[in-house]
Amino acid sequence: MASPATATLARGGIHFTTASSASRGAAAWRALEHALDGLCGPQANPLKHLGALAVWLLWLLMASGVILYILLDTSAAGAYTSIAALADTPWRLGDLLRGTHRYATDAFAIVLAVHVVREWALGHFKHFRRMPWITGVPLVALFFISAINGFWLNWDRLGQYSVTSTAEWLDALPLFASPLARNFLDAASLGDRLLTLFVFMHIGVPLLLVFGLWFHIQRIAHAHIMPPRALAWGSLLVLLLLSLALPVRSQGPADLASAPGALALDWFVLFIHPLVDATSPWTGWALVLAAFSLLMLPVLLPAGTRPPVAVVYPEHCSGCMRCFDDCPYSAITMVPHANGRASMRMAAVDADLCASCGICAGSCPSSTPFRSTEQLVTGIDMPQLPIDALRRTLEQGLQALPGPRRYVVFGCDQGVQTRILAPDVLQCGLICAGMLPPSFIEYALRAGADGVLVAGCREGGCEFRLGQRWTHERLTGLRAPQLRGSVPASRWHATWVDHADAPALLAAVQNLRRAEHAPPVAEEKIE
Repeated sequence: MASPATATLARGGIHFTTASSASRGAAAWRALEHALDGLCGPQANPLKHLGALAVWLLWLLMASGVILYILLDTSAAGAYTSIAALADTPWRLGDLLRGTHRYATDAFAIVLAVHVVREWALGHFKHFRRMPWITGVPLVALFFISAINGFWLNWDRLGQYSVTSTAEWLDALPLFASPLARNFLDAASLGDRLLTLFVFMHIGVPLLLVFGLWFHIQRIAHAHIMPPRALAWGSLLVLLLLSLALPVRSQGPADLASAPGALALDWFVLFIHPLVDATSPWTGWALVLAAFSLLMLPVLLPAGTRPPVAVVYPEHCSGCMRCFDDCPYSAITMVPHANGRASMRMAAVDADLCASCGICAGSCPSSTPFRSTEQLVTGIDMPQLPIDALRRTLEQGLQALPGPRRYVVFGCDQGVQTRILAPDVLQCGLICAGMLPPSFIEYALRAGADGVLVAGCREGGCEFRLGQRWTHERLTGLRAPQLRGSVPASRWHATWVDHADAPALLAAVQNLRRAEHAPPVAEEKIE
């Protein structure tokens, strides 16, 4: 991680500073997401839904591929004719079908590359995220195998070039008794069985891809496998428009008696062929090996000290299953209760899967600060920031504020990462906004706060995936534990901010003051 950097800003005559401990890569990526939020909003920001967008494109590929398979003549003599005939279908339906399949393939390649860059930039390959990264690497290989193989089924000049180049590339490895390229020397050596093998590969490899995708996300609870409707239908519309504006056409029937001439390559998928042609097969293999070695390198590097994982206290666990339902990474299971009662169960934490986010502590009914115990022990808690320590910080901090007005800001440490310096503001840091039990808002108001602000990450930008969503639903009464309706709405606000939103956080504090009709302070800082 980069050392903390400090910058001085001015807004409305008020001076404040922001500090960031994010790595340069993470900071650059978050800035890019922030900029795109301003153009299309968090809901339609493709950079925040890359995984779901890739799955959506995969479904489009499979749906269009099934229809193309029905129309495809799998014989060596009829494959080209059956695909080329799509250009003559009424209302250009053939262009839409073929173009959607081709451009969805290219879009998948782009989304896949950007997804890898995003996860790398944000450091999403350490600790509990190590296994999703490892299982994701083979998916890259499976996609390119399937995509390259798809060009062979058309059996035009481009398909001929691709399959011949692939065979020659594979022949560099001492794997086969006879060279594969012999199958493509003349038309007599090419039989229908070989085309059937191509079809079998193009069906089997995508099925392996779907199976591998299950492994990739099976540790993720409440996985978003479909993007928001606006993004899904918008991407489909773009594919359809591309299909009409730039229709995909065959490039002449394959002719094994001659080498293909000038071809319009799909550089998103077939880039390996001209690369091998310009160098050598062994250079191509070396580059592929280097690329996949780089993909595996992050999980081999030292991951640093892992934060403590959640701890269950059986005597305070009622077996309500809220933490089980809310955990973003399926780190919690329900097991027989330690008290021996057959009808009761309790939470158990898998240390390898725990994200150390504290969302489970925020969901536990025992986390309410209104309990009259001197030390607040909840059913599940975070050793680095126990709920009891949060309550004591709140009580002591409010007492230390000089008044006459006192405000509390519960801020997510993954968001703006700032500390407000103002004589009337107490800021309580949280591992994630989702670890805040909603009852703390009411407790703060009863303990002397005039207003409470909850600051979490922007929608779709939560470091732990579900913290912002669960917090929003708890505060609006859609999810337990809920903020009681008797708490005056004018005395608490929620704001969703990211690393570039320090001014927005400041504005939210000022809005809270105005809602209480309190005079603003003369000077305020954020550092």
